Amino acid sequence: MRTRVQTRTIAAAATTLILAASSAHADGDAKHGQKLFEECRACHAVERGVNGVGPSLYGVFGRKAAELDDFRYSPALKRSGITWTPQTLDAYIADPQKAVPANRMPYAGMPEARDRADLLAYLQQAFK
Repeated sequence: MRTRVQTRTIAAAATTLILAASSAHADGDAKHGQKLFEECRACHAVERGVNGVGPSLYGVFGRKAAELDDFRYSPALKRSGITWTPQTLDAYIADPQKAVPANRMPYAGMPEARDRADLLAYLQQAFK
């Protein structure tokens, strides 16, 4: 049984890790990332509650995968256990099928790490 102090310590550590992860991708070029997002916009929106072929990405950082009630996710993504952080999104965007085999996202991936950093910088900026 965890005490309140242990729970607070764990929560503080998790917050620190998330913030550190965010700053690791904050050095990307958000302006270039916005241009890259145009490819994503065919399926995704950054506005709250606007689902297309893919779910809205509004508020994605810190959210569990397949958590939105108003979108039909693949069973693979529902079972993934992923919480979206800059690192998990980076891995997913690099190769969605490798990150979550049998997911429904029909995207081959973004192989260039610099492009992914730019895209993530844009997303982080868009949700501030």
